[in-house]
Amino acid sequence: MLELHQLSVTIGSQPLVRDLSLQLKPGQLHVIIGPNGTGKTSLLRTLFGELPLQSGDLRFNQKSRAEMPITQWRQLFGYMPQNTQSDLELSVLEVVVLGRLERLKLRLSDEDLRAALAALADLGITHLADRPMNSLSGGQRQMVLFAQVLLREPKMMMLDEPVSALDLQHQMQLMEHLHAKTRANDWVTLVVLHDLNLAAQFADQLIVLADGQLQAFGHPREVLDAALISRLYQVPVELYHDRDGLPYIRTVRRAGQIA
Repeated sequence: MLELHQLSVTIGSQPLVRDLSLQLKPGQLHVIIGPNGTGKTSLLRTLFGELPLQSGDLRFNQKSRAEMPITQWRQLFGYMPQNTQSDLELSVLEVVVLGRLERLKLRLSDEDLRAALAALADLGITHLADRPMNSLSGGQRQMVLFAQVLLREPKMMMLDEPVSALDLQHQMQLMEHLHAKTRANDWVTLVVLHDLNLAAQFADQLIVLADGQLQAFGHPREVLDAALISRLYQVPVELYHDRDGLPYIRTVRRAGQIA
């Protein structure tokens, strides 16, 4: 379990995360939603150790981050940041193998190579294996970097807007794969998404942030309602439910607005 105890993060005079407490269970996919600039990426960077804590504590399986060297803490994570831009001339296969950098020790084993190829095959991108990373589209890079973090065999998985450049087919493929792997491997998984309907479809738990503060936490059926979403995003919405009882949201165009 990943536990956040009264977590606060400030850069300069700007508070990014404020007094946040959560208990995130293994085997569950937690989706973080909220308007732009509300602390979603800052929260992931803090959990990974890129931003310092102003106050509070982080614990994984009851062990505090303060008790661990930062390199040891980061090895618990498979972390895919928001920016996937790459000028690397490495091949896709070489980039995926780097997911095992900590264990390679300057020597690539046959097992490492098989695992990398298997990760590419699972995601249907084996045909990209020999392509230079810097020749790929944004969506292809996202799929490759997802394969790379899978190869890390983490305890916790964090992905920041991993489907932002993907078409509908690959959005579903990545999220279905992530959800299945989370349950099979008992990961603590956090994902930042802007697509509220995709979040509702895949989240075991939603984390709703605004101004760095927790607005709601729970299953999408419990958390998502039209009044909350309209207030946070400052747009009128209508809330419906699909045949499985999961909420989905439709924005309503304001009368008289310029197209």
